[in-house]
Amino acid sequence: MSQVTHLRPLKYRSIWISDVHLGFRGCQAEFLLDFLQATDCKQLYLVGDIIDVWAMKSGLFWPQSHNNVVRAILDKARDGTEVVYVPGNHDEILRDHLGSEYGQVKLRDELVHTTADGRQFLIMHGDKFDQVVQNGRWLAMLGSRLYDLLLSANHRLNALRRRFGFGYWSLAAYLKHRVKDAVNYIGNFEEAVAEEARRRDVDGMICGHIHHAEIRDIDGVTYCNCGDWVESCTALVEHHDGTIELLRWTDAQQVLTSEQPLAQPQPVSRPAAAAAAAAIIARAG
Repeated sequence: MSQVTHLRPLKYRSIWISDVHLGFRGCQAEFLLDFLQATDCKQLYLVGDIIDVWAMKSGLFWPQSHNNVVRAILDKARDGTEVVYVPGNHDEILRDHLGSEYGQVKLRDELVHTTADGRQFLIMHGDKFDQVVQNGRWLAMLGSRLYDLLLSANHRLNALRRRFGFGYWSLAAYLKHRVKDAVNYIGNFEEAVAEEARRRDVDGMICGHIHHAEIRDIDGVTYCNCGDWVESCTALVEHHDGTIELLRWTDAQQVLTSEQPLAQPQPVSRPAAAAAAAAIIARAG
């Protein structure tokens, strides 16, 4: 993919990204690098699973594009952006160093962000609300592997479809909307996050983890999910008036450059993939 040169950076007060999965073959590092180079902000929050240690356990994959993303983040920190890294379950090894600072990047388990209009948002990765991760690590690992296989199959399927003149079709989105367990998983996760925000007496929660970008009101609590940079290429951004927006970078890039970006499927979470697989296995049995 050719990189796009932006004459003027898009200026925001704050930016949140999560679930980048550097070290995983499905990471859309080129899109993320373009996003980082095209934007400027006072605070940059890395909301977990930035590095995929789980994926690297089965074989090292670290191309130059992944190095470039790390360098771009460190450059922002050096140039005055406050960068805070909140580790997730795929990079949980960094939780052993909470409270530390590396290359002007702060490591925190959670924190509260106050928007320009005075609202308070609790920032966490979100895996603590995932019963699959908390109570069944083997199932979470299985879900991760199944998700990797799903992306690989999806890539080969669409290469074949393009050869015969057909448009893009997302196997991931199909499974997400067809398998009830996966849909229920996402809904239950969002409700649990909203309940925690109410318990903490904050206006909302910003998280990642389930690869499902969203901003919505849940009984008076603003639920925000960053999405991911494996399929959807999404980020949350705060404007200077305090408004929080969900930015789909491939859409924004198309507007800015008048170039057609690569088609991006709707994501299905790794835990949801595990739930879907469990449901299919149960029905087959």
